[in-house]
Amino acid sequence: MNILYLCTGNSCRSQMAEAWTRTLHPGIDCWSAGVVRHGMNQYAVRVMEEAGVDMSGHHSKTVDDLPDVIFDYVVTLCGHAAENCPFFPSSAKRVHRGFDDPPSLVAEMEDEESRLAVYRRVRDEIRAMVQGLPGSLED
Repeated sequence: MNILYLCTGNSCRSQMAEAWTRTLHPGIDCWSAGVVRHGMNQYAVRVMEEAGVDMSGHHSKTVDDLPDVIFDYVVTLCGHAAENCPFFPSSAKRVHRGFDDPPSLVAEMEDEESRLAVYRRVRDEIRAMVQGLPGSLED
């Protein structure tokens, strides 16, 4: 099974989904990409590390940076990506599983622990979706 996780900037949610999938389901091939490239979000890297998942080697990429793969699923993780999802010339099933955007939610927060709490919540919500693969991608 080949899964592409797609988000706006490939800095946080899609990276978490890719890392969780590689950790929890080593038999599933997965990639992540963004509609644009935002760079890695260091809070996302940090909270995944707290959960025992290393994303330090990840980098932000767009669909154009991916290898030529026929995807079984293209999973959008935010509304912007769902609305701007590129065309994939395959039989890939498009699935939307939206999650809150931690960088947007914490933009006005000054307290470090409050910021981390938002990232941890979204991290855990994404893990729950990934744990249920492949069933969590069915309607």
